[in-house]
Amino acid sequence: MMVPATALAGAIVFGMANGAIAASFAVSGQTFKVGASKLEGDGFKQYGGFVREKDGTAHPVAVSEITSAELYDLCQSVKVPDMPIVLTINAGGGGKPATAKGLLIDMDSLGGDATFENIKIGRDATDLNSGATPKSFGQSADHVTIIGVEQVTRSTSAAIFTLNGLKLKVNMGKDAKECF
Repeated sequence: MMVPATALAGAIVFGMANGAIAASFAVSGQTFKVGASKLEGDGFKQYGGFVREKDGTAHPVAVSEITSAELYDLCQSVKVPDMPIVLTINAGGGGKPATAKGLLIDMDSLGGDATFENIKIGRDATDLNSGATPKSFGQSADHVTIIGVEQVTRSTSAAIFTLNGLKLKVNMGKDAKECF
């Protein structure tokens, strides 16, 4: 009995690590900001979805999957509600980008100058991820480059996320500025 259960658990972990199965968790309900001077990614997929808070509150999101990504001059900021406090994380500077494998982003918005290689727009989202809503809109590209990334996000997960040159700081008062 242990062998099939162990094999199933191993297959699930392997699928999550390779981006085939999304890690599922309740979101906080609070957004955070992610900025980068440049994102380079291979294996790009995007489609609509929903994330849920513990109390069941649903938020519509754009889901982006990227098989492997490099993020230059990464900045992530989270503002503490109703207080002049912002937590910031910086990484990927000095020409040594932050990297991610199996990156999954649930976002409210994304801005920047984007270039897609071999893009396919209007695909059925279930062709991109079996957990997506049937007959819903999806798009994919072999490679994406986004210059001046400004993203408002609800959740991010990755099989591996390497933050080269990591700097985490709690900023208070007049220094409590978000990434953008």
